[in-house]
Amino acid sequence: MSENIKNMILAAALSLVFIGLWDYFYAFPEIDKQRRAQTQQEQLAKVPQLGAPEQKTAAASPVKAAPKSLAEALALSPRITIDTRSISGSIALKGGRIDDVSLKNYRETVDPSSPIITLLSPEDGPSPYYAELGYLTAETENAPVLPTTETLWTTNSDRLTATTPVTLTWDNGHGLVFKRVISVDDEYLFTVQDSVENKAANPVTLFNYARVSRVGHPPSAGYAALHEGFVGVVGDAGQEVTYDKIEKEDNAVKTYKGVGGWVGLTDKYWAAVVAPDQNLPMEARYASMGGAVKTYQADTVSDQKTIEPGKSAETTTYVFAGAKVVDVLDAYKTNPGLKRFDLLIDWGWFYFITRPMFRVIDFLYKLLGNFGLAILAVTVIVKLAFLPLANKSYQSIAKMKAIQPRIKELKEKYGDDKHKFNMEQMELFKREKVNPASGCLPVIVQIPVFFSLYKVLVVTIEMRHAPFFGWIRDLSAPDPTNVFNLFGVLPFDPTHVAIFGPYLALGVWPLLMGGSMWLQMKMNPEPADEIQKTMFAWMPVIFTFTMGGFASGLLIYWTWNNLLSIVQQGVIMKRAGVKFEFWDNLRKTFQRA
Repeated sequence: MSENIKNMILAAALSLVFIGLWDYFYAFPEIDKQRRAQTQQEQLAKVPQLGAPEQKTAAASPVKAAPKSLAEALALSPRITIDTRSISGSIALKGGRIDDVSLKNYRETVDPSSPIITLLSPEDGPSPYYAELGYLTAETENAPVLPTTETLWTTNSDRLTATTPVTLTWDNGHGLVFKRVISVDDEYLFTVQDSVENKAANPVTLFNYARVSRVGHPPSAGYAALHEGFVGVVGDAGQEVTYDKIEKEDNAVKTYKGVGGWVGLTDKYWAAVVAPDQNLPMEARYASMGGAVKTYQADTVSDQKTIEPGKSAETTTYVFAGAKVVDVLDAYKTNPGLKRFDLLIDWGWFYFITRPMFRVIDFLYKLLGNFGLAILAVTVIVKLAFLPLANKSYQSIAKMKAIQPRIKELKEKYGDDKHKFNMEQMELFKREKVNPASGCLPVIVQIPVFFSLYKVLVVTIEMRHAPFFGWIRDLSAPDPTNVFNLFGVLPFDPTHVAIFGPYLALGVWPLLMGGSMWLQMKMNPEPADEIQKTMFAWMPVIFTFTMGGFASGLLIYWTWNNLLSIVQQGVIMKRAGVKFEFWDNLRKTFQRA
């Protein structure tokens, strides 16, 4: 095994150790802290009041009393029922909020009888999360009476479907008539057309605002490579801020300006977003407000509009509340033209690889009918794509093996003179046309591919609850089996053990992955150095424990990739006339044992 390959494997091992340490000292404690905070929030008898709206600011309305049950909170306002192919819920006539949205096509667990996902919920209920639109004014004297969170709108219908929009109306009694036409498609997009008719004697100047508000810090999915929190595009620039980082901004507020775009809050698979007219300037804001229990708010404010007597003004705003399905987001990017709406999914730095990787896997899924088979197939495709590089790599390794006796002679000849030895060794490489670095090139090139597959498994909802075969019912989740409870014979979950629990997620696929890695390492001669020998002997164990909690789809990919690499390296080595070390290494290992 060349020094460069050893260094690459060592670097990979150290990276996984770093990830493990990060999980132990930060990720897992942070998740536990968030869960405790969520429980505390639900138990609080009262939550703090928030400040009154400021000029040109879409500030959140005061959060009220102790949380009620969802049914009690829904009963506080007359409602319009929402019923489409993808969502169910209701819109509150009090305040005109979209604050009750559940997703018909997604359930909380792989059990088909588990509850469907509840995304948005009313302010007075558990885990408040809602979208709201309204008006602000810069006028301080003779300010017009505007609709508030307490305004009771009237409606022409008590049911909103994909084919039947509803119209809300409110007359302020002082010459302004507000109308709101709400329509929804068969997926997750509401279109809200607001209009104001000025029947008064004087002009009025108004600003439109739209906001998404969420009370309390939601539990994190716990992935370092996944963004959760504030998300948006303002102008042409994507803007992401986590819940924790917004607290570090001045006054816990961050503002942006641009023409068109959208802002909202995102979880791993779901999001709520507001998007004003894509052709007009807007001011966007991310903010955290409140005391012990924070309210997180993403909002937009339009430029002012002056409405003359006898005139009216209209504004269109889009509200997305649903699942981050790739094809659906791409469709909204085209119609109604939401800027870069595909960035609602956290594709990461390797966007240019991750998106095509998803498309290939999705195509293979539609062909094969199983995402697990699609992962196996894409692994073969990646292997074939990198076959020329792999051939050169293994040929280089074969040449390195062939000249090992001559390198050993150089070591004996020059002894402790490392400078002279290195010079002569480089001359030997040049004469024999051996490039020691070429052995690690395929590994380097495939790192972005591996990471892109990891991102696809973590961030795309298409992988959520996607089954493989046997006991794997969710490729995006860890292997549910565990060797430490004898694969379910003992009635306890080892991953819940204090401190070490996250590293005890050793199911069948983590063990297969570790075993395949161990077999692959037996394809090469053992290092002469005892420290390196010990390190490489323990490396499969380290990888197995560190990756045990990873998505099972990723472990299936890695196991299959290792097995293909063993076969590929064996064939190339045989053709190059180099001794096949595999069986000898296995025999030596078991003889020592």
